[in-house]
Amino acid sequence: MLERMELTTERLVLRPWKESDAESLYNYAKNPEVGPIAGWPVHTSVENSQEIIREVLSARETYAVCLKEDRIAVGSIGLMTGDASNLKLPDTEGEIGYWIGVPFWGRGFIPEAVNELVRHGFEDLGLKKIWCGYFEGNVKSKRVQEKCGFIYHHTNKDIPWKMMDDIRTEHVTCMSREDWLEIKGKR
Repeated sequence: MLERMELTTERLVLRPWKESDAESLYNYAKNPEVGPIAGWPVHTSVENSQEIIREVLSARETYAVCLKEDRIAVGSIGLMTGDASNLKLPDTEGEIGYWIGVPFWGRGFIPEAVNELVRHGFEDLGLKKIWCGYFEGNVKSKRVQEKCGFIYHHTNKDIPWKMMDDIRTEHVTCMSREDWLEIKGKR
């Protein structure tokens, strides 16, 4: 099996999920303010969270978002390339998804994690374009994408969303490698 890497930022460690993270995951993912707006159901138990770690969060390029000081998982971020994306992308493109527990909202952790995953996608994985999306009403996610330099691309109206068994409107943003290099040059 391929060794999964860790990414670090000024304040964060992005590391592979471990089954031992189930309690921490459940602690944040049981809050109804977190999952449903991001498109997934509230976690119902530590065992449910453990199953999600095994079946979903163990995917390649999916990371636990941890504060450097304690390395405890407080959120998640992933980069799904090609067929793994909901957007049916070519293998040279990826889609970022993310969330963080409510106690950590408004502290800039997710933009920091997104910027690192974008860097990783373009520099280490050689992607040509990275996509991101947010559901109608998810103002926090929209703001993260704007802060990180993603540009509005299109809206998918009235899409059936199986994980929540509802109909949603999704706004899709993207960033090309060229856009990223330009943003990086200005920082």
